Amino acid sequence: MKIVLQRVAHAKVTVDGKQIGAIKNGFLLLLGVSDTDTEAIAEKMVDKVCKLRIFPDENGKTNLSLKDVGGEILVVSQFTLYADCKKGNRPSFAKAGSPQLANSLYEYVVDRLNSQGNRVEHGSFGADMKVELLNDGPFTLVLDSEEIC
Repeated sequence: MKIVLQRVAHAKVTVDGKQIGAIKNGFLLLLGVSDTDTEAIAEKMVDKVCKLRIFPDENGKTNLSLKDVGGEILVVSQFTLYADCKKGNRPSFAKAGSPQLANSLYEYVVDRLNSQGNRVEHGSFGADMKVELLNDGPFTLVLDSEEIC
């Protein structure tokens, strides 16, 4: 599982010109699922996201968590995080999870984030989405389950 996490001042996702999810201060998570991911891996990734301390405290140090600042989360599925661009000019997505697995784990992650008391919005799995954000910092992290789990 890969997550590109951006600390944002605000973010929104639209499908066919209609806004389907929006947040203010918090995290935009672009979530990619591989063919080897499991709910156990998803649990560890959710735990990491919820415990990250990347918001500034009163001294300007990145020392506060999402809960500490009352932040929100927008989750958007992003299978292209598993693009393999080693050969040729057309990416291969062979390592991306099947749509059934990826959707199941995407929904699992959204549910687990919600169950931890976060306000969570999300995109529409498999849809052609437009994502708008104002990156705060900018502050962007790449979380890879192969390094975390």
